[in-house]
Amino acid sequence: MGGDTWTWAWPWWAGIVGINVINLIIGIYIYIRSKKRNDGELNSYQKTMRIAGIIFLSVAFYRSIFVSNYLLQLAWFDTILNSTLIIRLFATFAELAFAYLIMSSMLQLNKELSSKDIRDKKVRYFFEKKAPYLFFILLALAQPFAYGGAITKVDLLFAIEETLWGLAFLSITPLAIIQFIRVKKSTNYSKEELKLFKIFTIIIMIFCIGYGSYSLFYHLPIEYWPDAINQLQVGNPEPAFRWGIDAIKDTLLIVNVTRNYDTWGGLGFVIWHSGYFTLCGWMVLFFMNGPRIVYLAKEKLEV
Repeated sequence: MGGDTWTWAWPWWAGIVGINVINLIIGIYIYIRSKKRNDGELNSYQKTMRIAGIIFLSVAFYRSIFVSNYLLQLAWFDTILNSTLIIRLFATFAELAFAYLIMSSMLQLNKELSSKDIRDKKVRYFFEKKAPYLFFILLALAQPFAYGGAITKVDLLFAIEETLWGLAFLSITPLAIIQFIRVKKSTNYSKEELKLFKIFTIIIMIFCIGYGSYSLFYHLPIEYWPDAINQLQVGNPEPAFRWGIDAIKDTLLIVNVTRNYDTWGGLGFVIWHSGYFTLCGWMVLFFMNGPRIVYLAKEKLEV
């Protein structure tokens, strides 16, 4: 399928892999450094953030090497290591780790910079107390649809998966804005003590607004749902729908090796793959530090 017509395929691939090697090395350093500390400074929140970060960075490193496409089972290398089903399994761990890092950071901010009693304000109470959990649940619910689409080749399942992703980030967008304003207006702590939370709220607010807008106005209505509906209407979809144990075996064992630019999806694929395996990794490296208040007046904590 396809040929080696993507003249800059290898330089692009090497660049993405190189970035992920560096990200993983930094992540391992952060993790090992925290494991060697015996001063009791790391609490359970910080420890779990580091573990989740290592999971994401390890999978990102693997997937940056074995580039893949679920629907067409495209692969960069002719090996079972590039199997769609194997990569989908690894992606599940990475995506849930990413969701956990965001959820946990938001809950930690709510805990350390709690707002005044808002129980009488039901909508705001929901966004502040429940939205982070809803965010994680929506991304967890998206996983079975990703498996279903990869195995059956039914585009509708991918459309539902991507819709759940969009809804997940839209669900925490109000809280991201609220937390940004709360940190900015806080007078109980110094700017240095709030530095981690300030950076975190800026990152999450921009990411939520950007990804939510992208999903709502382009990704879902233009890319995914029209193709999903069209696939259900045509008599002989390509690729054909597959069911049963044979479909699972094919998803595990068959790889369609190509480095053809158009086959992979052109510029849209390059932008998505490059962004996912660079920006998300950098975000995770920051999240691994466990956004929190750094109490400089009491003790100087390492970031």
